[in-house]
Order: sequence, then structure tokens, then C-alpha cells
Amino acid sequence: MVAPRIILMGPPGSGKTTVGTTLARSLGVAWRDTDADIAASAGKSIPDIFLEDGEAIFRDLEEKAVAAAVESHDGVLSLGGGAILREANQRVLKGAAEGGSRIVFLDVSLKAATPRVGLNKSRPLLLGNPRQQWLSLMQARRPLYEGLATDRIDTDELTPEQVAEMIEKLEKHA
Repeated sequence: MVAPRIILMGPPGSGKTTVGTTLARSLGVAWRDTDADIAASAGKSIPDIFLEDGEAIFRDLEEKAVAAAVESHDGVLSLGGGAILREANQRVLKGAAEGGSRIVFLDVSLKAATPRVGLNKSRPLLLGNPRQQWLSLMQARRPLYEGLATDRIDTDELTPEQVAEMIEKLEKHA
């Protein structure tokens, strides 16, 4: 198993994509996103998968994508916000951490996440009352993020570049 050097996880608006691409570029490694892998393999967007196939099918595809990415990617990996919900993914992440991967929980408040994601884009799990949905997601997911993370960074007052720098410093002191 290759195992990613750094795995980023967190809720919508935490910066997984922006920080991931910035960090990978700075470290000179490849960046990969499991949501992009899922969309590519399904041949349709994440919102379309949710709408046409349902969340259970999406989570099945996500489980396969996470396992494949952790098995074969050695750069920076960004996970979808709900990837941590499946026990199989939790086992894969624990194994990656035991193998030396840094699992970083990019934490963010609703106040900071709102302008980042708008909470009105096509995010299938934020339909209806997006702010309340986001808070409910975080209430359910926070213990999982915290339990799986080797590191936690509060991204509220930081630029993606600052977050990437903090992760690089963690790497140098490991």
C-alpha cells in the first residue's frame, strides 16, 4: 500500500479542495479528490448521483473511491465531507494513520463556512434550510472527524495558503 502523505477531511466550506491543491503544489506532490473520482467513475456530477441514484448509492461509490485513493495515491488527498460516515472508510483512515499518513481535520464554523460555500450551491445534503442542515451535519460528524484526525486546524480566520503552511510545518516536525 502506498498511502497518502496527507489526507484532508472536514465539512463543506472548510477548504479541503483549495487547501489541498495549494498544499500539493507547495509540497510538489499530486493532489486527488475522492468526489472528483466518484463523479468521473459515475459519469455525472455528485448532485446528479444524489438526485438520480440516492445517497446510499453515492456512499457505496464513495467507499470504493476512498479505498482506491488511499491504496494508490501518495500525495495530498481531499475527502468528501461525509466520507467519514462509513465504517469501512473509518477503518481505511485509521490504517492510513497507522501507516504514517497525516489525517487533518479542517474545522470551520458555520459563520466562516457560509461565505465560502454560499450554502445555496448544488450541495445535495444542504437542501431545505442550508444553515440548519449544515449545523446538523456537523453535530453528527464532529465526533468522527475528531476521532479520526491526527491533527485539527481551525480554518475560520486563515487563508488557504496559511492553512497549507501550518500543515507543512506539522509535516516538518513529525
